[in-house]
Amino acid sequence: MKKCIIIANGKSPTNRVIEYFYKKGFNTIICADGGANSAKKLGIVPDFIIGDLDSAETKTLKFFQGKSKIIQIRRQNDTDVEKCLKFAIGKGFKEVILLGVTGDRLDHTICNLGIIIKFFNKIKIHISAENSFLSAYNKTVLIKSKINEIISLYAFNKLTIITSKGLQYPLQKSNLAFGEKESTSNVSISEMIELKITGGIVFIIRDFNFMKKHDLF
Repeated sequence: MKKCIIIANGKSPTNRVIEYFYKKGFNTIICADGGANSAKKLGIVPDFIIGDLDSAETKTLKFFQGKSKIIQIRRQNDTDVEKCLKFAIGKGFKEVILLGVTGDRLDHTICNLGIIIKFFNKIKIHISAENSFLSAYNKTVLIKSKINEIISLYAFNKLTIITSKGLQYPLQKSNLAFGEKESTSNVSISEMIELKITGGIVFIIRDFNFMKKHDLF
């Protein structure tokens, strides 16, 4: 299965994080416009730089000329991250890690969270940001865990129903409509968590360092 990393123009990831996912098979790196600036600072040569190219510095583009494939897409009805996702889907990628999609712009962060829902049926998307790792599910799923792992769950409408096994605070046909109820900082009491999800998408947020330490991804 083809997997890739997309580096956006938010807070830069670390080399340690990129190397971890690279070793997990996410070995094509795509920079969304200004994400190329982060790649240059990290000493990483991306395979592709895609966007309207209004955020990538001129010296960055000059540096990567001949090293990376630079694709300028001028349309303004989608974000640079969306442009990268559409490109990845067109190239047959099935799973992607989004890095650098959070930062000091809350509107950009919310937009990038919404992108997971927008592209949910087209490509499997994860977000790694700071010490958080986010994945999305809409059906019964088994999640490998370790006892005492902190796991938070969020849904978005009253039609989304969740039943859990293996959590300290169990969910029994629970509705986690955003702004009404959530399951923040739940705790694993098993090495396998089962979630039965119907009626919508649920965001699962986990501790990245904990996952990395116990090889849970």
